Amino acid sequence: MTLPEPPRIAGPVAEPKQLRILPPAGAWDTHAHILGPPDKFPYTAGRGYTPPDAPAENFVALLDHLGFEYGLAVQGNAHGYDNRVLFDALTRFPNRLRGIAITDTRVEPAALRDWDKIGVRGLRFHLFSDAGKPGYIRGVGLDVFEVFRKTMAELGWAMQIFCDWRLMQDLSPLLREVSREMPVIVDHMLHIPAERGTGDPNFQALLKLVGEGHLHVKVSGTYRLSSQFPDYPDARPFNDALVAANPERLMWGTDWPHPSIPAAIMPDDGHLLDLFHDWTPDVTVRQRILVDTPQRLFGR
Repeated sequence: MTLPEPPRIAGPVAEPKQLRILPPAGAWDTHAHILGPPDKFPYTAGRGYTPPDAPAENFVALLDHLGFEYGLAVQGNAHGYDNRVLFDALTRFPNRLRGIAITDTRVEPAALRDWDKIGVRGLRFHLFSDAGKPGYIRGVGLDVFEVFRKTMAELGWAMQIFCDWRLMQDLSPLLREVSREMPVIVDHMLHIPAERGTGDPNFQALLKLVGEGHLHVKVSGTYRLSSQFPDYPDARPFNDALVAANPERLMWGTDWPHPSIPAAIMPDDGHLLDLFHDWTPDVTVRQRILVDTPQRLFGR
């Protein structure tokens, strides 16, 4: 049976604005995706979207434009468990990029040791509630994590999770346990709808784990929490609460090329970084988020 062609999505802003403030030396963009070109790196069947090309050289050009020295490329769901596009980027830009892969158990845990040599620094897992399950193939869960857990810990890798916000309270004990073995990173401030407010019990569970030093969080994807384009003021309280809880457990990323965001509300990467600087006026805190923490986790 031939699967239907997934919807085509918009690409990023081609020429992001010039920054008002440059990031500090040694800064990292810790969340972006390398996508295509499909004639070289085919998209997976059963994916949720078909993106325009977002090749590695375009990401490196964005890093240059924004003043970032390093980038963390996260395997994109459009490529499923075929990490060749990620491995190619890491091999071609070994002094600029590190990676987070997604894989299923067709790969043996021992293969991670070879991946580590080219710059992979963790695996990503997708955790969904029944209410939040997508209608397409999207990542792997905790059962797959358990297969790779021991090897990940031995390599000093991170467990990165796209976590359905509805699950954080229930997952807290497990994530606290895992954090004793390896860094645990939660994407996009838990991807919680801004209208839930920072008092939501699941966000409060996240804050507690961050404050205790058990979790790392990417203060990225503000536009995925908010519907208030382009400044996303309703997302700021979540950013502020995380900074107040423990700035040493935070990192930032563009989320370029912003998969599945309509063209009419596509965020400008330069504007996103300006917003981060506006929301994070303390230069010491900026240094921790943009430089110190990602360098510690991914820099070797």
